[in-house]
Amino acid sequence: MPKISAIHGVHFTGAGPAGGGQSLEVSRFIAPPYDVLDEGPKQALLARCDTNIVKIDLPFTPPKTVGPNEVYAQAGATYRNWLETGVLKRNDRPAVYIYQQSYTHDGKTFARRGVIANMAVTPFSPGSHGLGGVFAHEKTFSSGKEDRLKLMRATKAQLSPIFGIYSDEADRIGPMLAKVADSRQPNMTGVTDNDHVRHEVWVVDDPDEIAKLCDALSGYDIFIADGHHRYNTAINYQKETPGEAARRCMFVFVAMQDPGMIVLPTHRVVRNLRGFDMGRLEATLRGHSELAFTPTQHGADGLAALEKELPGHKYHAMGLYDPATRRTAILSTRGEDPLSALLPERVKVWRTLGVAVLHELVMERVLKPTFTTGGDELTFKYTAQLPEFRSMTEAQEGSLGVIVQPTPLDAVRGVSEAGELMPQKSTYFFPKLATGLVINPLDI
Repeated sequence: MPKISAIHGVHFTGAGPAGGGQSLEVSRFIAPPYDVLDEGPKQALLARCDTNIVKIDLPFTPPKTVGPNEVYAQAGATYRNWLETGVLKRNDRPAVYIYQQSYTHDGKTFARRGVIANMAVTPFSPGSHGLGGVFAHEKTFSSGKEDRLKLMRATKAQLSPIFGIYSDEADRIGPMLAKVADSRQPNMTGVTDNDHVRHEVWVVDDPDEIAKLCDALSGYDIFIADGHHRYNTAINYQKETPGEAARRCMFVFVAMQDPGMIVLPTHRVVRNLRGFDMGRLEATLRGHSELAFTPTQHGADGLAALEKELPGHKYHAMGLYDPATRRTAILSTRGEDPLSALLPERVKVWRTLGVAVLHELVMERVLKPTFTTGGDELTFKYTAQLPEFRSMTEAQEGSLGVIVQPTPLDAVRGVSEAGELMPQKSTYFFPKLATGLVINPLDI
């Protein structure tokens, strides 16, 4: 990573420096990241607490769209009002923060532990001078970056952290985090209602401890998991804003090897398929020797079992669900690298992504030629939740549901280091970070 440093953090009232006493309960103030919300969830959070961070962080819906100037001006005025009236308070001493998320997934309990700190804003590139580099794996869009830039200008603050991951095979950082988190009560605790994740934060404001942790982190490469639009916004904000504060950006850093570090698949619902049925698809696939089609008996009520069966099929196995007939199947490839002849210019780690095989081989070379006409384009819906996947697939005629497998973290790293970008929605890092635990002021 580039140079890591402490934050003059802004917190909701009561989140003071490290010490004894009760943890501040912040559930009513925090929110999921802005880009997983919409107007309904936003209003539900504000109905519970009118000073929830979403009032500032999502001034306009839907997310990643650009609103009128007035909504950003109002967000900035609200943020300053909360500072003036004591809803928010800026810490007198800079600090870094140990951040733990406890959650349940697939019947198992996990805890993921990371560090909230500032990182020097730098372009995406390999590291130099003994510092790590910064790598992206996802494409960004102009409207999403413009929205965040207008909000950053209005508030002069970074309201939510970027999620960065790094490889720590020697486990140098883990014991440093445990020394703090296992020795005392957290300063802040809260639960996000949408995913039932428990968030705990320990404030570390001892200068020696800060220096040890920041120096240790600065040597690692950082791969952005979530927050590509916000990091690009930080780069753009730095270019137009004088002062040291604009040259720092708040992250949560988590080791890839952390036992709570999981990546979920993002399933696809393909729409705009004319005359689609599973039998016609099976017949078409007989002309594609690199693909194998296996009908299954899972049906509409067995999609979870279908998902669990996929890892046992080589290669790049994906589950298919036809909502019109309730038929299911498994589609796989006969070799590890089926795109090598079609896309030899792409690196192997990209070509062997399951989502790349789906989009480049199945969608572009099977579904589009067979089930679209003229200038028709396929459209997509995405979800990581199987119940929602089923309802979305069944909601519109001419749809096909595709259940995919998770993208491995090693693939995220390999694609990023190669300077490639993954297809849209290739990863779903779970759980999402909470917004509102720490705010990074940019006007100091």
